[in-house]
Amino acid sequence: MIQEMNHFTVLTDDLEHTLKFYVDGLGLALGPRPDFDFPGAWLYAGGRAILHVIAGRELPVQRAGVIDHMAFAARGLADVKARLEAMGAAYDLRRLRGSNAWQLFCLDPSGAKVELDFDGAESA
Repeated sequence: MIQEMNHFTVLTDDLEHTLKFYVDGLGLALGPRPDFDFPGAWLYAGGRAILHVIAGRELPVQRAGVIDHMAFAARGLADVKARLEAMGAAYDLRRLRGSNAWQLFCLDPSGAKVELDFDGAESA
C-alpha cells in the first residue's frame, strides 16, 4: 500500500540551467546522490531527496507526457516571485477558490509544470 510520495523525477537536456531554476529559483538544496552511470542531481527539501534530475538522455517530443504537474508546499511567496522574476521565468499566481491559499505555477527549463502552494496569509 502507498504510504507517501517519495520523489519526482524530471529529465533535462540542460542540467546547469535546471539546477539553477530549482536551487536558486525555488530554494531546493543540492544533496547526496548515488554514483549512477549517468549525469544528474538529487534535490532536497527538509532533509529529504524529493526531486531527482536526470540528464544525458534524449527528451521526449511531448515534454509533459501524462503527468500534468508536480506540486510542493512552500513558504516565502514574495521571495520566490522575486527570484523567478530575476531569472526571467514566467509564472502564474492565483488564489485558490474557497481556501484563499496562493498557487504559483511555472515551467522548469525542460517544460515540466511546477505548482507551489503558499499559505493565504502570505503577502503577494
